[in-house]
Amino acid sequence: MKKISIGSWAYSIGPYEKNPIPWNDVVSKLKELDFDGVELGGFGIHPNPDLMPEKGQREEVKAQMADLGLGFSGLAANLWGEHLVDAEDNKAYLECFRKNLQFCLDLGIPAIRVDAVQPPTIFEKVDYNTALRRVVDTWKACTAEAADAGVRVAWEFEPGFAFNKPSDILRIVDAVNHDNFGVMFDSSHGYMVAVVGARQPGEKETLKGGVVELAQKLRGKINHIHLIDSDGTLHHDETSTHAPFGAGKVDFGALLTELNKNDMGHDWWTIDLCFWENAWDVTARCKEAVDKLNARYGG
Repeated sequence: MKKISIGSWAYSIGPYEKNPIPWNDVVSKLKELDFDGVELGGFGIHPNPDLMPEKGQREEVKAQMADLGLGFSGLAANLWGEHLVDAEDNKAYLECFRKNLQFCLDLGIPAIRVDAVQPPTIFEKVDYNTALRRVVDTWKACTAEAADAGVRVAWEFEPGFAFNKPSDILRIVDAVNHDNFGVMFDSSHGYMVAVVGARQPGEKETLKGGVVELAQKLRGKINHIHLIDSDGTLHHDETSTHAPFGAGKVDFGALLTELNKNDMGHDWWTIDLCFWENAWDVTARCKEAVDKLNARYGG
Protein backbone atom coordinates (compact mmCIF):
# COMPACT_ATOMS: atom_id res chain seq x y z
CA MET A 1 0.00 0.00 0.00
CA LYS A 2 1.12 3.54 -0.74
CA LYS A 3 1.51 6.30 1.81
CA ILE A 4 -0.89 9.17 1.13
CA SER A 5 -0.14 12.87 1.52
CA ILE A 6 -1.74 16.07 0.26
CA GLY A 7 -0.25 19.36 -0.85
CA SER A 8 -0.67 22.02 1.82
CA TRP A 9 -0.65 24.77 -0.83
CA ALA A 10 -4.28 23.91 -1.59
CA TYR A 11 -5.13 25.67 1.67
CA SER A 12 -2.86 28.71 1.34
CA ILE A 13 -3.00 30.04 -2.24
CA GLY A 14 -5.65 30.73 -4.85
CA PRO A 15 -9.08 30.85 -3.16
CA TYR A 16 -7.37 30.62 0.25
CA GLU A 17 -4.75 33.32 -0.33
CA LYS A 18 -6.58 35.96 1.73
CA ASN A 19 -7.73 33.52 4.40
CA PRO A 20 -5.28 30.59 4.52
CA ILE A 21 -5.89 27.60 6.76
CA PRO A 22 -3.36 27.74 9.63
CA TRP A 23 -0.66 25.08 9.60
CA ASN A 24 -1.71 23.55 12.92
CA ASP A 25 -5.27 23.17 11.64
CA VAL A 26 -4.02 21.55 8.43
CA VAL A 27 -1.90 18.87 10.08
CA SER A 28 -4.49 18.17 12.77
CA LYS A 29 -7.13 17.66 10.07
CA LEU A 30 -4.87 15.39 8.05
CA LYS A 31 -4.17 13.27 11.10
CA GLU A 32 -7.91 13.04 11.77
CA LEU A 33 -8.49 11.88 8.18
CA ASP A 34 -5.79 9.22 8.50
CA PHE A 35 -3.31 10.73 6.07
CA ASP A 36 0.26 9.48 6.29
CA GLY A 37 1.75 12.89 5.71
CA VAL A 38 1.78 16.23 3.96
CA GLU A 39 3.57 17.73 0.98
CA LEU A 40 4.64 21.12 2.19
CA GLY A 41 4.00 24.29 0.23
CA GLY A 42 6.98 26.24 1.57
CA PHE A 43 5.55 29.76 1.39
CA GLY A 44 2.95 32.02 2.96
CA ILE A 45 1.95 31.23 6.55
CA HIS A 46 2.97 27.58 6.36
CA PRO A 47 6.49 26.52 7.40
CA ASN A 48 9.12 27.85 5.03
CA PRO A 49 12.76 28.94 5.19
CA ASP A 50 11.96 32.65 5.37
CA LEU A 51 9.25 32.31 8.01
CA MET A 52 11.42 29.97 10.09
CA PRO A 53 15.04 31.05 9.66
CA GLU A 54 16.18 29.60 13.00
CA LYS A 55 17.14 25.98 13.50
CA GLY A 56 15.02 25.79 16.64
CA GLN A 57 11.87 26.83 14.77
CA ARG A 58 12.45 24.08 12.27
CA GLU A 59 13.07 21.51 14.97
CA GLU A 60 9.68 22.38 16.47
CA VAL A 61 7.92 21.62 13.18
CA LYS A 62 9.85 18.39 12.81
CA ALA A 63 8.91 17.36 16.35
CA GLN A 64 5.26 18.31 15.76
CA MET A 65 5.08 16.03 12.73
CA ALA A 66 6.73 13.19 14.63
CA ASP A 67 4.28 13.58 17.51
CA LEU A 68 1.37 13.38 15.06
CA GLY A 69 2.86 10.39 13.29
CA LEU A 70 2.94 12.29 9.98
CA GLY A 71 5.72 12.45 7.43
CA PHE A 72 6.75 14.87 4.70
CA SER A 73 6.53 13.57 1.14
CA GLY A 74 8.19 16.62 -0.38
CA LEU A 75 8.64 20.39 -0.52
CA ALA A 76 7.16 22.72 -3.12
CA ALA A 77 9.92 25.32 -2.88
CA ASN A 78 9.13 28.98 -3.44
CA LEU A 79 11.30 29.57 -6.51
CA TRP A 80 8.71 31.59 -8.44
CA GLY A 81 10.31 34.92 -7.59
CA GLU A 82 13.44 33.86 -9.45
CA HIS A 83 14.22 33.84 -13.17
CA LEU A 84 15.30 30.70 -14.98
CA VAL A 85 14.50 30.60 -18.69
CA ASP A 86 15.17 34.31 -19.20
CA ALA A 87 18.18 34.63 -16.86
CA GLU A 88 21.70 34.81 -18.28
CA ASP A 89 23.07 34.26 -14.76
CA ASN A 90 21.58 31.54 -12.56
CA LYS A 91 23.30 32.64 -9.35
CA ALA A 92 20.15 34.02 -7.68
CA TYR A 93 18.13 30.92 -8.60
CA LEU A 94 20.81 28.61 -7.19
CA GLU A 95 21.02 30.60 -3.96
CA CYS A 96 17.26 30.32 -3.49
CA PHE A 97 17.35 26.62 -4.28
CA ARG A 98 20.11 26.05 -1.71
CA LYS A 99 18.12 27.89 0.93
CA ASN A 100 15.20 25.55 0.33
CA LEU A 101 17.45 22.52 0.14
CA GLN A 102 18.76 23.29 3.61
CA PHE A 103 15.17 23.62 4.80
CA CYS A 104 14.53 20.10 3.47
CA LEU A 105 17.51 18.81 5.41
CA ASP A 106 16.45 20.52 8.63
CA LEU A 107 12.90 19.13 8.45
CA GLY A 108 13.79 15.73 7.03
CA ILE A 109 11.97 16.33 3.73
CA PRO A 110 13.11 13.80 1.10
CA ALA A 111 12.23 15.62 -2.14
CA ILE A 112 12.17 19.13 -3.57
CA ARG A 113 9.97 20.27 -6.46
CA VAL A 114 11.11 22.52 -9.30
CA ASP A 115 9.41 23.94 -12.39
CA ALA A 116 10.41 26.08 -15.35
CA VAL A 117 9.15 29.28 -13.61
CA GLN A 118 8.38 31.25 -16.79
CA PRO A 119 5.21 30.75 -18.90
CA PRO A 120 5.31 29.16 -22.38
CA THR A 121 5.09 32.63 -23.94
CA ILE A 122 8.70 33.16 -22.84
CA PHE A 123 9.81 31.70 -26.18
CA GLU A 124 8.69 34.96 -27.76
CA LYS A 125 11.67 36.53 -25.96
CA VAL A 126 14.18 33.69 -25.56
CA ASP A 127 14.96 31.20 -28.31
CA TYR A 128 14.24 27.55 -27.55
CA ASN A 129 17.82 26.25 -27.52
CA THR A 130 19.07 29.00 -25.24
CA ALA A 131 16.16 28.41 -22.89
CA LEU A 132 16.79 24.66 -22.90
CA ARG A 133 20.47 25.10 -22.11
CA ARG A 134 19.77 27.46 -19.22
CA VAL A 135 17.20 25.17 -17.63
CA VAL A 136 19.25 22.01 -18.07
CA ASP A 137 22.50 23.54 -16.82
CA THR A 138 20.78 25.01 -13.77
CA TRP A 139 18.96 21.81 -12.89
CA LYS A 140 22.12 19.78 -13.33
CA ALA A 141 23.77 21.95 -10.68
CA CYS A 142 20.73 21.75 -8.39
CA THR A 143 20.47 17.99 -8.80
CA ALA A 144 24.12 17.35 -8.01
CA GLU A 145 23.95 19.40 -4.81
CA ALA A 146 20.67 17.79 -3.77
CA ALA A 147 22.11 14.33 -4.43
CA ASP A 148 24.98 15.07 -2.08
CA ALA A 149 22.38 16.03 0.54
CA GLY A 150 20.23 12.94 -0.10
CA VAL A 151 17.24 14.92 -1.41
CA ARG A 152 15.50 14.02 -4.69
CA VAL A 153 14.71 16.69 -7.30
CA ALA A 154 11.32 16.34 -9.00
CA TRP A 155 10.37 18.49 -12.00
CA GLU A 156 6.66 19.20 -12.29
CA PHE A 157 5.80 19.93 -15.92
CA GLU A 158 2.52 21.67 -16.63
CA PRO A 159 0.71 23.78 -19.25
CA GLY A 160 1.42 27.01 -17.39
CA PHE A 161 5.20 26.81 -17.71
CA ALA A 162 7.65 26.53 -20.58
CA PHE A 163 8.56 23.11 -22.00
CA ASN A 164 5.03 21.73 -21.85
CA LYS A 165 5.07 19.32 -24.79
CA PRO A 166 5.71 15.57 -24.40
CA SER A 167 8.94 15.82 -26.42
CA ASP A 168 10.10 18.75 -24.25
CA ILE A 169 9.64 16.71 -21.09
CA LEU A 170 11.62 13.78 -22.44
CA ARG A 171 14.31 16.07 -23.84
CA ILE A 172 14.92 17.82 -20.53
CA VAL A 173 14.93 14.77 -18.27
CA ASP A 174 17.31 13.00 -20.67
CA ALA A 175 19.57 16.06 -20.84
CA VAL A 176 19.82 16.46 -17.07
CA ASN A 177 20.62 12.74 -17.02
CA HIS A 178 21.00 12.14 -13.29
CA ASP A 179 19.57 9.38 -11.13
CA ASN A 180 18.59 12.01 -8.55
CA PHE A 181 16.47 13.98 -11.04
CA GLY A 182 13.10 12.87 -12.33
CA VAL A 183 9.64 13.89 -13.45
CA MET A 184 6.85 14.67 -11.03
CA PHE A 185 3.88 13.15 -12.82
CA ASP A 186 0.70 15.05 -11.97
CA SER A 187 -2.30 13.23 -13.44
CA SER A 188 -4.14 16.47 -14.23
CA HIS A 189 -1.14 18.10 -15.90
CA GLY A 190 -0.43 14.88 -17.75
CA TYR A 191 -3.95 14.89 -19.18
CA MET A 192 -3.77 18.54 -20.23
CA VAL A 193 -0.37 18.06 -21.87
CA ALA A 194 -0.98 14.75 -23.63
CA VAL A 195 -4.70 14.96 -24.46
CA VAL A 196 -5.48 18.68 -24.76
CA GLY A 197 -2.10 20.16 -25.66
CA ALA A 198 -2.97 23.17 -23.52
CA ARG A 199 -0.90 26.33 -23.94
CA GLN A 200 1.63 24.63 -26.17
CA PRO A 201 3.43 27.19 -28.36
CA GLY A 202 3.37 26.60 -32.09
CA GLU A 203 1.98 23.31 -33.35
CA LYS A 204 0.19 21.26 -30.70
CA GLU A 205 1.77 17.98 -29.72
CA THR A 206 -0.65 15.47 -28.21
CA LEU A 207 -0.52 11.69 -27.91
CA LYS A 208 -2.98 9.18 -29.33
CA GLY A 209 -2.78 7.16 -26.12
CA GLY A 210 -3.26 10.26 -24.00
CA VAL A 211 -2.03 10.54 -20.45
CA VAL A 212 -1.26 6.81 -20.22
CA GLU A 213 0.98 6.99 -23.29
CA LEU A 214 2.79 9.95 -21.78
CA ALA A 215 3.40 7.92 -18.62
CA GLN A 216 4.67 5.05 -20.77
CA LYS A 217 7.13 7.32 -22.56
CA LEU A 218 8.36 8.56 -19.19
CA ARG A 219 8.61 5.12 -17.60
CA GLY A 220 11.76 4.93 -15.49
CA LYS A 221 12.06 8.72 -15.42
CA ILE A 222 9.24 9.42 -12.92
CA ASN A 223 10.25 9.95 -9.29
CA HIS A 224 7.15 11.58 -7.78
CA ILE A 225 3.38 11.30 -8.31
CA HIS A 226 0.52 13.75 -7.81
CA LEU A 227 -3.01 12.42 -8.16
CA ILE A 228 -6.09 14.45 -9.00
CA ASP A 229 -8.67 14.48 -11.80
CA SER A 230 -8.86 16.69 -14.90
CA ASP A 231 -11.99 17.93 -16.61
CA GLY A 232 -9.97 19.05 -19.62
CA THR A 233 -10.02 22.76 -18.74
CA LEU A 234 -7.55 25.32 -17.49
CA HIS A 235 -7.84 27.28 -14.28
CA HIS A 236 -8.05 30.95 -15.27
CA ASP A 237 -6.53 30.02 -18.67
CA GLU A 238 -3.20 29.43 -16.95
CA THR A 239 -2.72 25.99 -15.44
CA SER A 240 -4.58 22.68 -15.26
CA THR A 241 -7.85 22.57 -13.34
CA HIS A 242 -7.31 20.15 -10.45
CA ALA A 243 -10.79 18.68 -10.18
CA PRO A 244 -11.71 16.31 -7.33
CA PHE A 245 -11.77 12.61 -8.18
CA GLY A 246 -14.80 11.65 -10.23
CA ALA A 247 -15.30 15.15 -11.62
CA GLY A 248 -13.02 14.61 -14.59
CA LYS A 249 -11.85 12.34 -17.36
CA VAL A 250 -8.72 10.55 -16.08
CA ASP A 251 -8.79 6.75 -16.20
CA PHE A 252 -6.94 6.16 -12.95
CA GLY A 253 -6.99 2.40 -13.27
CA ALA A 254 -5.03 2.44 -16.52
CA LEU A 255 -2.82 5.31 -15.41
CA LEU A 256 -1.86 3.85 -12.03
CA THR A 257 -1.19 0.46 -13.59
CA GLU A 258 1.41 2.19 -15.75
CA LEU A 259 2.79 4.51 -13.07
CA ASN A 260 3.36 1.52 -10.80
CA LYS A 261 6.01 0.34 -13.25
CA ASN A 262 8.32 3.11 -12.00
CA ASP A 263 10.72 2.37 -9.18
CA MET A 264 10.65 5.80 -7.55
CA GLY A 265 12.63 4.84 -4.46
CA HIS A 266 9.68 5.70 -2.21
CA ASP A 267 5.99 4.84 -1.84
CA TRP A 268 4.19 8.21 -1.61
CA TRP A 269 1.13 9.28 -3.57
CA THR A 270 0.22 12.95 -3.15
CA ILE A 271 -3.25 14.43 -3.64
CA ASP A 272 -3.11 17.86 -5.29
CA LEU A 273 -6.13 20.17 -4.91
CA CYS A 274 -4.27 23.27 -6.05
CA PHE A 275 -6.59 26.23 -6.75
CA TRP A 276 -9.77 24.24 -6.04
CA GLU A 277 -12.40 26.60 -4.66
CA ASN A 278 -13.41 24.52 -1.64
CA ALA A 279 -10.36 22.30 -1.24
CA TRP A 280 -10.71 22.16 2.55
CA ASP A 281 -14.26 20.85 2.28
CA VAL A 282 -13.54 18.15 -0.31
CA THR A 283 -10.33 16.85 1.27
CA ALA A 284 -12.09 14.02 3.09
CA ARG A 285 -13.87 12.93 -0.10
CA CYS A 286 -10.60 12.94 -2.04
CA LYS A 287 -8.88 10.90 0.66
CA GLU A 288 -11.66 8.32 0.46
CA ALA A 289 -11.27 8.15 -3.33
CA VAL A 290 -7.51 7.66 -3.12
CA ASP A 291 -7.92 5.05 -0.41
CA LYS A 292 -10.06 3.03 -2.83
CA LEU A 293 -7.44 3.43 -5.56
CA ASN A 294 -4.75 2.49 -3.06
CA ALA A 295 -6.59 -0.68 -2.07
CA ARG A 296 -6.74 -1.78 -5.71
CA TYR A 297 -3.55 -0.41 -7.25
CA GLY A 298 -1.27 0.51 -4.37
CA GLY A 299 -0.03 -2.96 -3.45
